[in-house]
Formats: sequence, C-alpha cells, structure tokens
Amino acid sequence: MSEQQLFFLVPIGSVLALLFAFIQVRKVLGFSEGSEIMRKISASVRKGANAYLKRQYTGVAMFFVAMFVILGIMAFFKLLTPFVPFAFITGGFFSGLSGFIGMKIATSANARTAQASSESLNRGLRVAFSSGTVMGFTVVGLGLLDLSIWFFLLKYIFYANLAAEPAEQIRRISSAMLTFGMGASSMALFARVGGGIFTKAADVGADLVGKVEAGIPEDDPRNPAVIADNVGDNVGDVAGMGADLYESYVGSIVATMALAVSAGYNFGGAVVPMLMATVGTVASLIGTFFVRCGEKADQKSLLGALRKGTYISSAIIILASYPVIYFSLDCAHYPERIGIYFAVLSGLLAGVLIGFFTEYYTSDHYNPTKNLAAASLTGPATIIIGGISLGMLSTLLPVIIVSASVLTSFFVSGGAANFSYGLYGVGISAVGMLSTLGITLATDAYGPVADNAGGIAEMSHLPHEVRERTDALDSLGNTTAATGKGFAIGSAALTALALIVAYIDEINIHDPSFVLNLEITNPPVLIGLFVGVMLPFLFSSMTMSAVGRAAQNIVKEVRRQFKEIKGLMEGTAEADYATCVDICTRGAQKEMILPALTGIISPIIVGLVLGVNGVAGMLAGATASGFVLAVMMANSGGAWDNAKKHIESGKLGGKGSDPHKAAVVGDTVGDPFKDTSGPSINILIKLLSMVSIVFAAFILRFSLFK
Repeated sequence: MSEQQLFFLVPIGSVLALLFAFIQVRKVLGFSEGSEIMRKISASVRKGANAYLKRQYTGVAMFFVAMFVILGIMAFFKLLTPFVPFAFITGGFFSGLSGFIGMKIATSANARTAQASSESLNRGLRVAFSSGTVMGFTVVGLGLLDLSIWFFLLKYIFYANLAAEPAEQIRRISSAMLTFGMGASSMALFARVGGGIFTKAADVGADLVGKVEAGIPEDDPRNPAVIADNVGDNVGDVAGMGADLYESYVGSIVATMALAVSAGYNFGGAVVPMLMATVGTVASLIGTFFVRCGEKADQKSLLGALRKGTYISSAIIILASYPVIYFSLDCAHYPERIGIYFAVLSGLLAGVLIGFFTEYYTSDHYNPTKNLAAASLTGPATIIIGGISLGMLSTLLPVIIVSASVLTSFFVSGGAANFSYGLYGVGISAVGMLSTLGITLATDAYGPVADNAGGIAEMSHLPHEVRERTDALDSLGNTTAATGKGFAIGSAALTALALIVAYIDEINIHDPSFVLNLEITNPPVLIGLFVGVMLPFLFSSMTMSAVGRAAQNIVKEVRRQFKEIKGLMEGTAEADYATCVDICTRGAQKEMILPALTGIISPIIVGLVLGVNGVAGMLAGATASGFVLAVMMANSGGAWDNAKKHIESGKLGGKGSDPHKAAVVGDTVGDPFKDTSGPSINILIKLLSMVSIVFAAFILRFSLFK
C-alpha cells in the first residue's frame, strides 16, 4: 500500500473516533438521572453553562470575522494564499465545537454519575469516564477530520497541478494548514481564559465565604455561588480544556507536516504524523475497555484502573508505529525510518514520564502533597509557601525529560548528519507524546463530571457514602487533570520548537535572499528574548488579576445574600443562584479580551519594531519561560487542591478544622494557578508562533528594523 493510499486511513480514523463518541453519548444518556431534585440541579447547571457559552461564542465570533477580513486583505495583496482565511475559520470552529460537545455531555452526565455512585464506585467511575471518552474522542475525531479534509482539498484539488513538484506542493499545503492551527489556538485561548476566569471566580468566592467565613460544607445549597461553581467546572475545565487540547493535538501535527519539506520527506513525511494520530485513536479506543475498578475508594485503586487503560494504549502504539513509518516514508530514506520510530517512542515515553511525575507531585497518595497538607497545621501562610515551593521543585524533572526527548529524537532521526532530519524527529516526538490523547483526555475530562456529581450529591442530600465515592473520583480527577495539563504543556514545548523552525522556513520562502542572524549577541534577538521571557509572566498577571477581580464581585454578592435573604442560613429560604452565574459570565467575558489579544498582537508589534530576528528571539524566550511557568503553576494548584481533599478525608482534623481552613485558602490561591493561568500559557506559546508564521510576509515587508 502506497503512502497516498495510507492517507485515506486518516478520515476513516476520524469517523471511527466520532462514531465511538456517539455510542458513548447514547450509553451515558441511558443511565438514570436520579430523583427530581437531582434532575432540577443538573438542569440549572446545564442552563447556566449553555448561557455562558452562547455569550462567549457570540463575542468570539466577532473577533473571527474581523480576523477573516484582515487575512482576506493580506491574501488579496498576495501576502498569504487565498485559502488561509478559510483555514483560520475552520480551525477556530472545530476547536470551539470540541469544547461545546464536551460541555453538553458533561452537564448531562453529572446527575447520572451521582446516581450511579449511589449504586457502586465502579458504576460511578464508568459513567463519569464514559462522559470523558466523549470529549476525548470528539477532540481527536474532529481534529483528524479537519486535517484530512484540508489535506485532501489542497493536495488533490487545488494543488493537483503541482504533482510534478512534490516538495513545492507539500510546502504550500503545510503553509495553509498552519493557519487553521492559528484559528484553533485563538479559539482555545479565548475558551481557556474566559472559562478559567468564570470557574475560578465562582470557586474562590464560594470557598472563601461559604467554607471559611460561614463554615458551611462544600456544595451546600445555602451557598449562592454553588451553582455558578458547578457551571464553572463545565465551561472552564471541560469546554475550555476541550478547545485547548484540540489546539495542542492539531498544532503538533501541522508543525511536523511543515518540517517534512525541509527534511526531504515530502508527501510521506507529511502523512506520517496524521497516520500516527490515527493509530493512537484506535489504541486509545481499545484502552478504554480496560478501565475498571473495585469498591475500594482510594487513590491507589482508582489510579491503577486508569493507568491500565493508558498503558495498554501506549503498548499498542509502540507495536503499530514502526509499520506506519516503514510504509509511509520513501524507500530512499530507509536509514532514517528506525530513527523516526525511536523519536516517536521518545515522545511517548516523555509523555508517560511527565504524567507519572505530575501525579507524584499532585496526588495525596504520595509524600509531596501529604507534606503540603501537614503544612496547614501552622496556618495559611505556610501552606501557601509550601505549595509554591512544591511547584517550583516540580519543574526540574519535566525540563530534564523534555530536554532528553528533544536530544534523543533529534539525534536518532539523523540530526547529526542532516539538521532538518533531526528537527523533523523533534516534531514527530510531539505527535508521539499526544498520540494517546483520546484516552488521556478521557481520564482528564471525567474529573469535572465527578466534581459536579459530588455537588449534586451534597445538594440533594444523598447518603454519606455516595459523597465519599464522588469525592474519591473527584480527588483522582484533580490528579488526572494535572496529568493532562502536563501532557499539553510538554507537547507545547516540543511543538513550539518545531514551529520556530517552521517560522524560519517561512521567512526563507518569502524572501530567500534574507539573511537571518540569530546569534544571541545580535541586539534584536537579545531584546526579543527578553520580551519573550516576560510575556508568559505578563499574561499570567493579567489572568490572575482577572480572576481576583471577578472573585471579589462574587464574594460581595454571596455576603450580601447571606446578610439580606432572611432564612437563607437556616435553610428555609432559597439563594439567588442566577445572579452569581450572571456576575461570573459578565466578568469572564470582559476580562478575557486583553490577555487573549496580547497573544495575538505581541508577535506583530515585536516584528514591526525588531524585525524577523527579534521575533525569533521572542519565540525562544516565551517557549522557555512559558514551559517552566506553566508546569509550576499547574502542579502547585493541583497539589493545593488535593492537600485540601486529603484533610477533608478525615486527616489532620478533617473538615471545619483550622488546618482545613488554611488548606482552603491555599486551594483558592491554587485555583487560578492550575485552571486559568497555567493551562493557558501552553496555548500562548504556540499561538505566538502561529501568528508569527502567518504574518511573516507582512513583517518582512513593513518591519522598521531590517
């Protein structure tokens, strides 16, 4: 079978993933939603989430229309190909659609998970995990569908007349497809930032006033912010995460496709990352059938259940990768085939290791989080210091792992003999890292469903053992969410490196006579490096401040209701949930604009002032600092959250104790760390590169610094 015939396995893989997602939807909806009050609470969460996304997508649509016009003008003046504006729109559409579908099933699965947990822990896990698989396989299915449609149109219709020049054909194809990566990244940044601000403003407000000031349990129906908190889990941790990982997935693939031309692999090299993703889809599908657990509600048994599915998927990819590479690449490149196979394995291994060490630093099954929980015995200050310290320490191993993966994939792919071969190997290692995304995202996305299920169990007064089961699932969800963020952040570092090379290639394509000077002593490069290092910190400051301002409004509103609504604290009056949802929605919509625009405008401004060399420095600086900062924030936040849950399980005084109150303060600091700023940084560093590539010709022509 030729590589051109193998390509048609990609759309088949996308259909298979989407069909499996549909089957899982039917499976989840077949479970009972429980009592009338459970259905009512679930409907309130669903209504709030739908209202938020409708408002968010309306606002983001205006941005996409404006960008479509700008890109269309650039295409008219031949600064871009005419397909670029349309590719940008489809990338954003599919990214948003991934998050929307995930949110719809998550808001339908929350009450069903609570009801299933009243029957058994394993049944609760199956419902929540099945809803997560809908998200996982929707993301990979839509990603492969978008990729295969554009590749087919460009290869077999629009550029078919260039068949005698395969390198030029693939160059044009990959250049156009990089733009739908920009669309996906733009949508993901708006979704992650906006959803993150919403969910953490509600969470922080509910915890500070409800748990600390009023001393009422988490998810107590007397808390006016409780519905907003549950809505936030879905719009931030599900819809935002779906758009985020869709962007990571397609970004790693199109970046590697762009490197295939300079490596001389042409059609076969461009198809390999898509085929690897298809193999990963099938492997992930098989792995989902092995996720089972017993009734022992502890981290060890639940982690073992999820690990089994992930490890089986990884083993299948190890076995299937080499045949894909062997039959896809041209025979003239036989010596590099085995090297590219090992590059895939290095990325896959790096992903597994990052996941394991993320789990080690964030799960209360291990000492770091247990020790962090013990720091609460001496108050909020020590647990905050301990959490920041833990996050900083946790960056060491991911940096070593990613560095080792880059070196390994570069040299085994033939980088010593041919620099371009090595860079292609680095790109394909990022694809390897994300090859199990179907099941990795499933283990991640089920967490917010379990969190919502716990809230519904509390608000509908289900027996205590039900809340114990949902808390066990939720605690594991914090760990798997941190693991999913680790995968996304690690792949972002590898993908960003590939995109920097793609940017340099794009400059050479537009102006072959332009001489790049990327030495660190070149002032534009050095200044660009400083600007790039600063950008993730500036971005994080904006998003953290946004959460703080929105949370202040929620705190004021919750305090007002406790004071003014007679009988609320006694449970004889009902809280005004809708006002808190509306405050979070308006705050998130307003606050997400500036951070998102910073990621889009910065490369253009730097390019116009410092030229293309300055942009290259900026991309390098943002990738280095952004990777480390994102890991630190995600792991600190995950550890704070699980330290709180460790105490709530009955350790160190349990719920309501002084250590518990200190841990709640730590968790409120960690919330925007792990769910707003941290996960958004990995989108930022790729978006910077995507925008730089798309506007390369514009910067070349109009830069003040030549």
